[in-house]
Amino acid sequence: MRGNDDVAAAASAVSAKDLRQVFKGTLIAAGGFTADSAHRIIEAGDADLVAFGRLFISNPDLPERLRIGAPLNRYDRSTFYGGDARGYTDYSFHSAAPVI
Repeated sequence: MRGNDDVAAAASAVSAKDLRQVFKGTLIAAGGFTADSAHRIIEAGDADLVAFGRLFISNPDLPERLRIGAPLNRYDRSTFYGGDARGYTDYSFHSAAPVI
């Protein structure tokens, strides 16, 4: 996947590890990360930050959920960029997480 589009099967992926070899500035990795894989890529030095897009849409309290190991809401991609509140403001907060 690339954003909201499928990438052709023959297209080669470029990883943060590849980019780190030529770019020494702040590198933000994105795309399908979990809490564990985000920690691993940062600890390895292949990225400085990790972005969470789809998971942030479906989990308004994502940083807290990741911090406490709470389960994540599944996102519904069909509601993304649909022009109304469905898929943006109707996802629930985790009951153990404080509402910010």
